[in-house]
Amino acid sequence: MARSLGLQAYRALARRGDVSSDPPALARPKGELVWLHAGEPGNALAVQDLAQRLVAARQGLNVLITYPPSVVLPPLPRSAQSGVLQAPVPDEHPQSVQIALEHWKPDACIWTWGALRPNLITEMGLSGCPMFLIDADAGGFDGRRDRWLPDLTRLVLSHFKAILCRSPSGQKRLSSLSKSSQNIELTSPLLAGGQPLSCADSDLVDLSNAIGGRPVWFAAEVLPKEVATVLSAHSKAMRLSHRLLLILTPASADETDAVIEAAQARNMNTANWGKGEYPDDMTQVIVADDPADTGLFFRIAPVSFLGSSLVTGDGGCDPFDAASLGSAVLYGPKVRHYLPSYSRLAAAGAARIVNDADALGNAVSRLIAPDQAATMAHAGWDVISQGAALTDRVIDMVQDALDRRAAKK
Repeated sequence: MARSLGLQAYRALARRGDVSSDPPALARPKGELVWLHAGEPGNALAVQDLAQRLVAARQGLNVLITYPPSVVLPPLPRSAQSGVLQAPVPDEHPQSVQIALEHWKPDACIWTWGALRPNLITEMGLSGCPMFLIDADAGGFDGRRDRWLPDLTRLVLSHFKAILCRSPSGQKRLSSLSKSSQNIELTSPLLAGGQPLSCADSDLVDLSNAIGGRPVWFAAEVLPKEVATVLSAHSKAMRLSHRLLLILTPASADETDAVIEAAQARNMNTANWGKGEYPDDMTQVIVADDPADTGLFFRIAPVSFLGSSLVTGDGGCDPFDAASLGSAVLYGPKVRHYLPSYSRLAAAGAARIVNDADALGNAVSRLIAPDQAATMAHAGWDVISQGAALTDRVIDMVQDALDRRAAKK
């Protein structure tokens, strides 16, 4: 009885707040939908990575990422799966919760870290939606409500089919709050790991044959203000390696012609990949404008400079796209959206920061040596592999839950 009284008291308090009677702005896509909640500030990249892996693992699956006001989600990368959506989590007013659940109709839910929302989780659990709490930690259960209403927290935790904690302190805290510790398990933390971008095998063979044994580096998502820096760095690097080839993709396809003109103004022989032009022995720069070819170029180039990082504004691009395909990473200082990922790679020796054309040119000249690039690529793969076991485990749990749910329909 005490458990229900705790929930009744919480709901009475929640009813005093404002309620949004409007349905969510985003339409619910057709097919199965997993509700994935990003509760922890600073770990949004790992949640986005998990969402993309879930969509890639199950045909027709959609993932809704929700987040509280304390969490700022970076924009989804251009390579993100189309089945991933992002929206603010509804407030805890019972009417707001009901509107959200009737709109989204989730088939499964993954809650990360903590900061539980009793009304939302209880109603979702009572609807029969299978729920999993992952990456749980003591910091997510240190609020006043958890201390003074442990019965309410215990009730909410009972709705999760599995609870995976990332630290011994988290496991201890959750065991003290939960009625039973049988479904509370210690695992590795949830970490972003990147997903290899695809490419056509025929394109890889054809471009490799056209390049031959020439050294090559790739500059991805280059902003207009970065073009001069990248081309200057290429000129500098070619003094030591005159056969060096640069592949450059602008951040916007609309800038392709301007990039080609800038390269030709420096007397660089340029090929337009978008028009079907392959490099010959005299080509110094390939300019490409289709983001779908990014996976091809990361496979071709042992060293990649990730643009949108030298000037303030865009906040960088995902470095795991390069690292997952064996390309050493160079980047500028303006990478606020992906700072945790760059920091992990830099700490492992898989990425280096550059600030100007001289630094970029020097770095390319050093890293174009096969042994140097291979060392960084191996370090990058080690980073990518961290947390893979947990991600695979979560995907398997969700797949099994969705299969059982589908079998009952």
